[in-house]
Amino acid sequence: MVASASLDQMLDLYSLAVGIPNIEYEPEQFPGAILKIKEPKVSMLLFKNGKIICSGASNEKQIEQGIRRANKLIHDVQKDIKVKRNVPFEIVNFVATASLEMNLDLFEVAMKLPNVEYEPEQFPGAILRLDEPKLTFLLFKNGKMICAGAKKETHLKKGLKIVEEMVGKKKVGTKFPKKKTKKKTTKKKTKKK
Repeated sequence: MVASASLDQMLDLYSLAVGIPNIEYEPEQFPGAILKIKEPKVSMLLFKNGKIICSGASNEKQIEQGIRRANKLIHDVQKDIKVKRNVPFEIVNFVATASLEMNLDLFEVAMKLPNVEYEPEQFPGAILRLDEPKLTFLLFKNGKMICAGAKKETHLKKGLKIVEEMVGKKKVGTKFPKKKTKKKTTKKKTKKK
């Protein structure tokens, strides 16, 4: 899950980077600081305006714990930042992995299904886009897939079902046994003695 929240206070990212050992801050490369928290195992992007992006959580409880922990660490360095009990957050993206438990011929998938991009020289997976729900899937030869773009878990589940039906029922990429063709046989004549 990826969630967005705000502490509604300005942050001094430089002092946080100096005061907290698990922060990476390189303003020339990225305007935010990256805070990695071990328990729960989540990453936080911290921005000067007090916005926080939490990624890596597998449930809402981990998001709440991660934001609370980040808030406390920030307060320990920047005393004017108040520790809030409950910081409201919004889930902005679900990212999920799944398996179709079958091998895929990605060239065939790209030819038979709409809205599929496959350029193996650029990326080893095929990119499948759904319009409803609006989701993006990365499909790989081994049947594994990654789904991104869902704002709700129900959209994620619906999208997974649609892709399974599109790819699974058509059996795109599975190897079918070849049709048996009748061979002409010649009978050998044997002489009786």
